[in-house]
Amino acid sequence: MSSPIAARTEEAPPRRRLIHRLFEASLLFKGLFAGFETLAGLTLLVTPGAAILELLDRVTAPELAQDPRDLLARALLDASQRLSIETQHFYALYLLTHGGVKLAMVLLLARGLHWAYPVAMAVLALFIAYQIHLFVLAPSATLVALSLFDVAMIWLVHAEWRGARARIAQPPTQG
Repeated sequence: MSSPIAARTEEAPPRRRLIHRLFEASLLFKGLFAGFETLAGLTLLVTPGAAILELLDRVTAPELAQDPRDLLARALLDASQRLSIETQHFYALYLLTHGGVKLAMVLLLARGLHWAYPVAMAVLALFIAYQIHLFVLAPSATLVALSLFDVAMIWLVHAEWRGARARIAQPPTQG
């Protein structure tokens, strides 16, 4: 996933090239995750609740038959029993919105649009603030990991933005 701003990256020092490659890898990871989120939201939106319950019953039944105390199977089954149409629609819209915003952010950054860098950093900061809010309500190692990844992503976006601005300010080499 090479962006237009990477045109002169090969001429950059090794540290700059490493940061650029990490930036591109983080975009790929974030884009894949956002795509899965968006797809999950769309699936939740169009799948009837009864079909979700049936699927979860089918998935958890063998596990619970083998080990009636299986924590993951039990948690999935318990969550499915509390799944109302309102809850299903909330999660569908949340995943569609969250995934869609991240997908748009990744695509804009991949295109190298200079205004997208500060916007992306602000969006990531808002995600971190929301994840901290969720963590306060229900502590989770997953929220900590997502927040740390977003902090690293902000650093990479900032470094890439700074490098892109430096490349623009630098006159092209004649050769």
